[in-house]
This record gives sequence, C-alpha cells and structure tokens, in this order.
Amino acid sequence: MTIPLPIYLFVLIQISMVTYFDVKFRKISNKWSILNIATSFFLYLLFPKVYLFEFGSFQYTIVFLIVGFALFLLNIMGGGDSKYLASLYLIIPSNIQDQVFYLLLIATIFVGIIFFIKNVYQNRAMLIISLRLKDKEGVKSCFGTKFAYAPVILVTWILLGINFYTQNINY
Repeated sequence: MTIPLPIYLFVLIQISMVTYFDVKFRKISNKWSILNIATSFFLYLLFPKVYLFEFGSFQYTIVFLIVGFALFLLNIMGGGDSKYLASLYLIIPSNIQDQVFYLLLIATIFVGIIFFIKNVYQNRAMLIISLRLKDKEGVKSCFGTKFAYAPVILVTWILLGINFYTQNINY
C-alpha cells in the first residue's frame, strides 16, 4: 500500500517549505509541528482504514521525542528538528513508517558522510596538526558543526515518492 497522493504532495510541499526556512534561518518553527498534530487529528478521523489509532502508529513519534530530546541535550540535533520529525510521523500511515525510517537512516548516513568528507577536506591542515599534537579539542573543533536536518527529511520523502510511484507504473 502506498500513501495517498494528495497526502504525499501535502507533506512534500510542507517539508520543502520547512527545509527552505531551516536552511535560511537555522530554525524550525513550532507552527509546523502544530500543523502536523492538527492534520493528524483530521486524518485519523477521515481515513480510519489508512490511519489506524493504535500504539504502533505512535511508536516512532514517541521514540523521536525521547531520542530527539537526548540528542538536543548532547548538542547534536536541534530541538525544532526533533519536534518536527516526531510530529511528521503522526501524518505518515503506520504501514509505511518503517520504510520511511529506513530511508531516513540511509539519507542521514549519506549526508553525514558528505559532511564528514567536507569537514576533513576543509580543515585538513588543522586536523593534521591537532592529530600530531594529540589535541582532542582541536580535532573535535574540525567536526563540531551541526547541519540543517530538514533537507535530509526532504531527501527521504523524495526517495519514498520515487520508490512508491515508480513501482506503480505499468509499462
């Protein structure tokens, strides 16, 4: 089963807007999370066969809130990113949440590797000196920047759409 096209497009447009604002202002407004919560109420009422009101439908939301809070405390992930991601899972049908999570992991690893290589290349002189001097803080400073996470979510959603809608094309 795929996600209904109007819902897919709604989320695609929303994530595109969130990504734009996240990259531009380095902040995700709570308004997006509130919109997702409100939308989820309507989706659970209007489409009870697609949006099942059971614990399994909320497990990723709960996990993202807990893990996101921990990552925020460790200064790894922004608070807006984790709240937005948790609320986004409220409007993703439970039967595809595992697939979205898998694609999110793949996109996160891919983007993480790109940023790692970029940081190594840009900071190579300082990195070499810090490694020779066994300066942990110097090494950490080469990798200590957070990146906007909304683009990773957008890449995930695009991959999901490509996966769903290319499989359903009859040649």
